[in-house]
Amino acid sequence: MRSLERLALRLVRALDSACHRLLGWRYNPLHQSGSIAVALLTLLILTGLYLLVVYRVSAPWESVARLQADPWIGRWMRGVHRYASDALVVAVAAHVLRMFAQARGWGARTLAWTSGVLLLFLLLISGWTGFVMVWDTFGAQLAMAGARLFDALPILSEPVGRTFAGDREIPSAFFFLNLFLHVALPLGAGVGIWLHVSRIARPTLLPPRPLMWGIGLGLLALALFVPAPLPPEADPFHYTATVPLNLFYAFWLPLASSLPVWAAWAGAGATLGVALAIPRLTRRPREGSWSPSVVDPRLCTGCEQCPKDCPWEAITMRARDDDRPTLVAHVDPALCVSCGICAGSCPPMGVGPAHRTGRDQLVDIRALARDVLSVAGAPQVVAICCENAAPTHLDAVRREGAVVQTVTCSGNLHSSVVELALRGGASGVLVFSCPPRDCRGREGPKWLTERMFNGRDAELQERVDRRRVATATMVVGDLAHTLATLREFRASLAPLGSGGAVDLTELDVECESGAALVEAEER
Repeated sequence: MRSLERLALRLVRALDSACHRLLGWRYNPLHQSGSIAVALLTLLILTGLYLLVVYRVSAPWESVARLQADPWIGRWMRGVHRYASDALVVAVAAHVLRMFAQARGWGARTLAWTSGVLLLFLLLISGWTGFVMVWDTFGAQLAMAGARLFDALPILSEPVGRTFAGDREIPSAFFFLNLFLHVALPLGAGVGIWLHVSRIARPTLLPPRPLMWGIGLGLLALALFVPAPLPPEADPFHYTATVPLNLFYAFWLPLASSLPVWAAWAGAGATLGVALAIPRLTRRPREGSWSPSVVDPRLCTGCEQCPKDCPWEAITMRARDDDRPTLVAHVDPALCVSCGICAGSCPPMGVGPAHRTGRDQLVDIRALARDVLSVAGAPQVVAICCENAAPTHLDAVRREGAVVQTVTCSGNLHSSVVELALRGGASGVLVFSCPPRDCRGREGPKWLTERMFNGRDAELQERVDRRRVATATMVVGDLAHTLATLREFRASLAPLGSGGAVDLTELDVECESGAALVEAEER
């Protein structure tokens, strides 16, 4: 499974690289495929309301043909509905691929993955009923394929396939049932979406407005200039040599039609079973870089900043078991995804994953200052990068002369690390983060900027020269931008001269003051 994840990750990075060159990282649709899917579902519901008014269960194909013949509203409304449904499948597939490639389908994300799989299943069923409702040659083919599958199950007393034998008119109740499912399933998907994001704090449900309007106008233009096809009406007494096939919703049809019924059901069940088992198949041991955050109650001041910043609502405040009057933070390991953002939000550095708390980061940067910065000839730029960045970018930054230090997420970085790096001899600190909509910690770039420049706890102290600190986005496939950003930052440091190194134990005393205070109280 790990090899499949690596292969999927290479594919995702290749697709990202192409989108970045075309649209830039801010409007890369692959970064926000989930929110695009929600926007497309909303568009489908809105256009579907109009189509529902015109549709007649007593004359399905004729009512759709009247829509198609109306050049003012009906034709483009149906076209937008049809093409948006195809785009929805693409968006969901891109979202699934990304979550799998980035190992974001296990642990605390299990509920999101499982509900997403079920939502995809509902989407395919809804699309199936939509094509059957038209009752053209393709819709009839889907209906008969479904009847062949259901007739193999011991559910109904009379085979469903007899309905389409042609010896009698297809009852309106059949089309009403499809209409009911086609309307009810997308509306019920709203409950599924709520469940899908229920463990996420501050979920982003819609893409940026320019991207959302661009997708909407693109679908409208496609519907106007390439009207949605309408195959001939289904006729059981007329053989059609070729039937158009919609691969977005009927990709399974050629294979299912050529296999025995039991094999088709077995394949469908196995596919669903593997999809639902992904959280178990991809889970990691909760150790090392996957260890959940823990709280040192001696250092917790009860400021409540870490539960505010946690993107997964994994931290709550509880009553203390000592005589101190404040509350104490508590991490639920079942909800923690090990992003480490809480470590960057804690001024006394009392919370975070093992070996990635603010204090652990200070140990690492102190060793870097002692072994690298202090022995270098001229002051160097320290580039703090997300460990999920493309290796080619990290290697290029090193070749450019910067000292690279990695963190789990840019939001994991404690502001004291930046100060210590500057005190240790760095000429400047440049923090590279992932694009905001592609952060595996979800809100790392957001909280990084707030802490560095806007005074959010744990904020970068006022004594630090902000001219020597910068944040930037490291974009896959745009190495030139990464190197240009580094060079521009280095050029901006030239007029400032050397900051000069100081005794690093000075900052240690400041960071340890909270712990010393607690120990004094205990004595």
